[in-house]
Amino acid sequence: MNRRTLGQGLTVSAQGLGCMGMSEFYGVGDDTESIATIHAALDAGVDFLDTADMYGPFINEELVGRAVKDRRDEVVLATKFGNQRAEDGSFLRINGTPEYVVAACEASLRRLDVDVIDLYYQHRVDRTVAIEETWGAMKGLVETGKVRHLGISEASSATIERAHAVHPVSALQSEYSLWSRDPEDGALETCRRLGVGFVAYSPLGRGFLTNEVSNREGTDERDYRKNHPRFSGAAYEQNLTLLANLEAVAAAKGATVAQLALAWVLSRGPDVVPIPGTKRRQWLHENIAADDIVLSEDDIASLEAAIPRDAVAGDRHVAAGMKNVNA
Repeated sequence: MNRRTLGQGLTVSAQGLGCMGMSEFYGVGDDTESIATIHAALDAGVDFLDTADMYGPFINEELVGRAVKDRRDEVVLATKFGNQRAEDGSFLRINGTPEYVVAACEASLRRLDVDVIDLYYQHRVDRTVAIEETWGAMKGLVETGKVRHLGISEASSATIERAHAVHPVSALQSEYSLWSRDPEDGALETCRRLGVGFVAYSPLGRGFLTNEVSNREGTDERDYRKNHPRFSGAAYEQNLTLLANLEAVAAAKGATVAQLALAWVLSRGPDVVPIPGTKRRQWLHENIAADDIVLSEDDIASLEAAIPRDAVAGDRHVAAGMKNVNA
């Protein structure tokens, strides 16, 4: 696996592994297979693991902690705070208060069973708290040795700049794929000007940009994609036509749809790191193979013509989620 450098010299594998779906949102998980998938990732050189306190809630950090317990020195461990949930799973609020930052970090360290978090993200920006207050508390976590690097997710360019003025931002994590290209509206440019790396979540469009039908149709009632705007009704049908275009390009290239979708994200620059999520070794190995695909300018043009930026139907989050992005 090739390696890439995010902000402040944080070096990670060119692809990371998103662990969210191992515990929630994409149907029932299997902890044994999930841990085996994490171990297979580490064996293949994928050392950048992404989790958050809200996934599960809480149990995904515990799962990742168990998986890396004897391999901590092989892992760049990223987790997040800010989407506050209750023990019963209900969503309470976006919380960026300084006291919550400290409490959330302590809880994550405990669940992960580690002494330090390599990359700690503000998962969503709390519009009721000045970003300087939140990041002042996060800076304190670095100063006390509990966190090595700081990141922010789904933040606007203006917010990134304000946070960066308090403490250097190592990574912006936002959705970025062939069918979600919002970061090209200024966030990527801001990151590059400030020396901030970019971590692309959902680089496979929450599983839509794959050859696996179950990823698009939600075979489990607990799969939240059943109600996702891009997976529903007329939007779903329109997006299937775009997927057919991508399938044709993949067939001509001799690769899978997922591999080409990931190769496109990887082609965006050496400071862009996709973190495709999977809970199965089968898909992990397919994703990793994208690291070996070199796209020509003609290939990139064909992919972008297959899924024109403005042709994708439906919002990229449900209505409540859209209120908390680009904050």
